[in-house]
Amino acid sequence: MPSDNLSDYKKKRDFDKTSEPDGSEVSFDWADERPIFVIQKHDASSLHYDFRIEVDGVLKSWAVPKGPSTDPSEKRLAIPTEDHPLEYADFEGVIPEDEYGGGSVIVWDRGSYENAKEEDEDGERPSIAEQLDDGHATITLHGEKIKGGYALIRTGGGDDDERWLLVKMDDDEADARRNPTSTEPESVKSGREVGNIVDEGE
Repeated sequence: MPSDNLSDYKKKRDFDKTSEPDGSEVSFDWADERPIFVIQKHDASSLHYDFRIEVDGVLKSWAVPKGPSTDPSEKRLAIPTEDHPLEYADFEGVIPEDEYGGGSVIVWDRGSYENAKEEDEDGERPSIAEQLDDGHATITLHGEKIKGGYALIRTGGGDDDERWLLVKMDDDEADARRNPTSTEPESVKSGREVGNIVDEGE
């Protein structure tokens, strides 16, 4: 694992206090394919959803205040956060209140994803890392709750104020009538809701 990509993640955490993973082990027996994605519901100072996709050995991460939508007309704000270790995709528990990001976390959805960018005339397409560098990535999610195409679009701001949008693509999985963040609050890992989660070490 490219540990230098995780320096910000590690600087913000005291692993003697938090049960969050330190990036030392990776095993995804629940994933049929790679790369993987995970959406974690995080009851921190404000409730939000952390959207993470596997890119070049880490989880590229965004905080999505309202969570993902299945309605293509909805543009959900996505605020980039530090890269997380791949092992974090399995994390569910309680971060101590005096630690960075304190609060309860559940694995709200997870699965694999694909690069959905169309191939050029030479049959090639940019990698996800290249697309993110360019500020517009398109992926197809194969989750338990969230499926189909999504676009991540950078809307501006500097390095310290970067903002993205997470937008459902208009495909067979689009459904303006669904509201999965309200109707499907349970963890796909444990079946628990974020208010009922306890530290796995307890």
